[in-house]
Amino acid sequence: MNNGTDMVRIAVFSDVHGNLPALEAVLNDIEKRGIQQKFCLGDLVDFAPWGNEVIEKIRDLNIPCLMGNHDERIAFNIPVIPLSKHSEEETEARFVAIDHSKKNITETNKKFLSELPFHLKLNYKVGGRHWNIQLVHSSLWSNDTYLYETESDELFSDMLKESQSDIIVMGHTHLSFKKYLKTTGWAVNCGSVGRSKEDNRLASYLILTMNEKEIFPEIVQIAYPIEETALAIEESAIPDYYAAFLRNENISVL
Repeated sequence: MNNGTDMVRIAVFSDVHGNLPALEAVLNDIEKRGIQQKFCLGDLVDFAPWGNEVIEKIRDLNIPCLMGNHDERIAFNIPVIPLSKHSEEETEARFVAIDHSKKNITETNKKFLSELPFHLKLNYKVGGRHWNIQLVHSSLWSNDTYLYETESDELFSDMLKESQSDIIVMGHTHLSFKKYLKTTGWAVNCGSVGRSKEDNRLASYLILTMNEKEIFPEIVQIAYPIEETALAIEESAIPDYYAAFLRNENISVL
């Protein structure tokens, strides 16, 4: 991408997980700020009941989107493997929720998910400076790797060097962070739109502002009608476990 203006702003979001009210709140906030270019890091489906509607909104708005691990599982009917970090209760709920998506996501929407790219590299020219932005779902090497702020600087520096980028933006963990590495650049997690694991449960996304001298990441967290989503989960075949999680009712989801 090439742009000769003095300043460029883009929005990046991830991990909607079928939560249409949260997605609409984020898109409205982006629009109010006058940001035209939007990118999604994937995981459109699972855990809230509007998987088809979320996919169709992303598609209809022509928002470039990556293939998250949940998108891949639904698109290709990949078996669910229990994770050791999950409790027995969460494991059972996870199986039911993913099976619900496999049965209810339309074939047209599964095809859309199957054709999403794994990575996306952006290049913006702002004034006389080129900025390279690497978008991934979870890492350069996998869409199912959990990288947290506590990871070593060396790990993030290696990704920045390998991708030859000034900033790498990821999602997947549902926990936002910004980490500046002096010699290599920024590692940023934009958090989750629809299934935040942060205590406030707000919908989270990233604004990147670029000028000729710097690239600046800002994590934005906004309220949305959480109770609307929680009630819709309870009225669906999706386990109530996830409604309780959204309400932050002393449930830990890893």
